[in-house]
Amino acid sequence: VQLQASGGGLVQAGGSLRLSCAASGSIFRFDVMGWYRQAPGKQRDMVAKIYADGSKSYADSVQGRFTISRDNAKNTVYLQMNSLKPEDTAVYYCVRIGQPIYWGQGTQVTVSS
Repeated sequence: VQLQASGGGLVQAGGSLRLSCAASGSIFRFDVMGWYRQAPGKQRDMVAKIYADGSKSYADSVQGRFTISRDNAKNTVYLQMNSLKPEDTAVYYCVRIGQPIYWGQGTQVTVSS
């Protein structure tokens, strides 16, 4: 399984970014996909997950601001991030959640105040 994330960058507080993650090597439509993030000096935390049936879960810190979605025809999962805050600054990782877990390479998101 390979995961290729893109879409990170520098944005001002209150702005928006959309992350994309293209997957290959698995039957994507059956996969639980997610986004995690890791800020400097902190542990890697779950941001959002989306299940094969389309149901979703979010960390409390991003609920109402971030939206995870998937396009099974394109084997791609997205993370739309709105109303970004400086505390959202982190490296964001796409992940295929299962046994084993597969991680993408990470994409940097920096939110300036």
